[in-house]
Amino acid sequence: MSTEQSQIIAPDALPGAITRYLDAHRVRDTDTALGSFRPDATVTDDGRTHRGAEAIRTWLSREASQYTYTTELTRARKTGPDHYVATQHLEGDFPGGVVDLHYRFVLVDGRIGSLDIEP
Repeated sequence: MSTEQSQIIAPDALPGAITRYLDAHRVRDTDTALGSFRPDATVTDDGRTHRGAEAIRTWLSREASQYTYTTELTRARKTGPDHYVATQHLEGDFPGGVVDLHYRFVLVDGRIGSLDIEP
């Protein structure tokens, strides 16, 4: 399914692994957030790729303590089989203070296999 054919879905229609990750990340629950990922998953954020559970745990812990911010899930799309995009509106004490980020998920066997985060 190309971007032109992506389907807007209700945020509560996102798969459980994505919802668990987003909810846990919002409340800074690193263990629950990490449990949403496959052990061999990758996360690309801010131009850096984090591979595997320990690297993702370090990234999650750093993200939880680096800035204070609020998030609001504003849009969800299914862009292909097991491919989803969740758009989150963030406001906080990070540079710029306000941003809409697109969280691009690929699920593998019901868990997050990869996550790319970009504006």
